[in-house]
Amino acid sequence: MAGIKALISLSFGGAIGLMFLMLGCALPVYNAYWPLFLLFFYILAPIPYCISRRVVDDTDSASNACKELAIFLTTGIVVSAFGLPVIFARAHVMAWGACALVLAGHSSPSINIWRRPKLKLIQH
Repeated sequence: MAGIKALISLSFGGAIGLMFLMLGCALPVYNAYWPLFLLFFYILAPIPYCISRRVVDDTDSASNACKELAIFLTTGIVVSAFGLPVIFARAHVMAWGACALVLAGHSSPSINIWRRPKLKLIQH
């Protein structure tokens, strides 16, 4: 039952984040679709951690370099995704209101990406 609750919370957080992202793009006041580039960051963010889980054997309790590098790369991708809307707003590509909506929407999926390794979705 805990796995279902975790899956529902991940889905709900992702849906809320995408809703704010779409509002930041599609509202007639803003009408700029540049913030949709954040979707590439959402796709790229979990990839390093998933690769390191496949490569590394988890029998060793000590931390290893591959797993720590994957966490570092994931953190870099998430932080870059926070910076992209601010760069767009400072370059006058999009309005600051749209930037605020996109940042509010990006908070939810990034928290979910951060929580994902800690959740056990499938129990054996």
